[in-house]
Amino acid sequence: MNNVEISRPRITDIEELGKFFRIVIMDTFAREGLEEKLDDIENEIEEKKKYLKSDLDSSGQNKYFLIALSQNIIIGSIEYGLVSELIINCTDGQLAELVEIGTVFVHPNYQGQGIGNLLLNLMYLTLQNRGIKEFCLDSGYTNAQKIWKKKFGEPDYVIKDYWGVGYDHMIWRKSINEITIKFNL
Repeated sequence: MNNVEISRPRITDIEELGKFFRIVIMDTFAREGLEEKLDDIENEIEEKKKYLKSDLDSSGQNKYFLIALSQNIIIGSIEYGLVSELIINCTDGQLAELVEIGTVFVHPNYQGQGIGNLLLNLMYLTLQNRGIKEFCLDSGYTNAQKIWKKKFGEPDYVIKDYWGVGYDHMIWRKSINEITIKFNL
């Protein structure tokens, strides 16, 4: 994880971030055995582009992204913002007042090198500095769910077969105070 720079996205990053989202989302769907779900892939990519636009249009008030770069190449992203309708619906509104951490993506060539942890830790600090004490995070991807379970324990909500038989949706509710922020520099 040498020479990784974390920054806020700029308007000049829109095109590269769109390509980055496409690479990561297509890889994720392939790893999940869902590569034939082309409409879902496109919808997810478009959703992330809208989140990015919301960040840039609001100067980080509606959505707030951080990106990781290595030699000026985008290798990771994370954002937080208002809780999604999916989480509100799946929790009967119990998490509606929280913020949601999402778009935690690491380029397939850089996974397993601590970039996701670095982005998460910086986002925890961002939330802490903004006086935000709790957040939620969700995932419908089985491989990502394994990572989140290791990091956060069992989810607070499991919606069985939400995405089809054997594809549950999981939601975690976390307090910043219970998170240990670690930087391996």
